[in-house]
Amino acid sequence: MDIQLIPVEQFQTFLVVTSRVAGFIGAIPVIASAQTPGRVKTAMTVAISLALFPVMADAVPKEVSFAPLPFLLLLISELLLGLLLGLVARLIFTAVEFGATVIGYQMGFAAANVFDPQSERQVALISQFQNVFAILIFLAIDGHHLFLRTAVVSYELLPPGQIDFSGQAVPFLMELASHMFAIGVQFSAPVLAVLLLSGLILGVLARVFPQLNVFLLSFPINIGSAFLVIALTLSMVSVLIRREFDILGERFILLLQYLNP
Repeated sequence: MDIQLIPVEQFQTFLVVTSRVAGFIGAIPVIASAQTPGRVKTAMTVAISLALFPVMADAVPKEVSFAPLPFLLLLISELLLGLLLGLVARLIFTAVEFGATVIGYQMGFAAANVFDPQSERQVALISQFQNVFAILIFLAIDGHHLFLRTAVVSYELLPPGQIDFSGQAVPFLMELASHMFAIGVQFSAPVLAVLLLSGLILGVLARVFPQLNVFLLSFPINIGSAFLVIALTLSMVSVLIRREFDILGERFILLLQYLNP
């Protein structure tokens, strides 16, 4: 029985496609977590690469060098491209976590930490709640499909082996990072305003009634008022998160254009 062998050039092209797809799969915030087994990630990468290979193989430039060392560097650069786009998406979750951490410390939950299985570290209780809320919104709007669509479009905007960091890519990422701090402040602003007002009122009461134990009284008041404001502003937070996810595709396109020499 004759066994049909795969041509070496075609297999090398498949590895180029697989490396970029692996970067995108490893960049999806939910799938990239430590909760997802490595076998599942590998199976998804191979399955999606096989599905997209007929479409994306023609986009690989014919002049790509398949010598051992240049080819290895090419695979690494393709993998890093997906991880770089994942950083752009991860900044949104970081902004949500940052804003919720500030809220937790201000409302008296500084020592109330829980284990986050995604990042494998201790995070504030409110941060975990807001992070799960952002993940649910991300999955509800099919945000993970955006990475697969971007993987296909990326070959038109940035062919393999042409990544260039000397342009506007690095300033663009720094601008996004600063923007995420502003988003985190927007998330926490309503709760911080109420807690500031609560502290002001308790300070006045401490001056008027010296015998009042304001320290013990502040804990239930701050926690109760903070939870009330979080519940009332949850729809506003969902709108802000949804807005950031909606323009995530445009940021991917801009970054790919900036990386193109």
